[in-house]
Amino acid sequence: MAYRIVADLCTSCGACELDCPNEAISMDRFTYVIDPAKCTECKGFFDTSHCASVCPVEGCCVPDEAASAAEG
Repeated sequence: MAYRIVADLCTSCGACELDCPNEAISMDRFTYVIDPAKCTECKGFFDTSHCASVCPVEGCCVPDEAASAAEG
């Protein structure tokens, strides 16, 4: 399952983009987005999803249920 960024909560600080080991996070006009094809929830790098750990806004980086459903 991939993670996603809740656009309404994102402050565009960039902390998540800088720390993503898969380069799955990028700026999309005014907020950051996570490419579900690249997001591995940091498996093999960290014990938890690092974007959620470094984000200063609680609940901004969350599991993407839609991407999970599309995977199968």
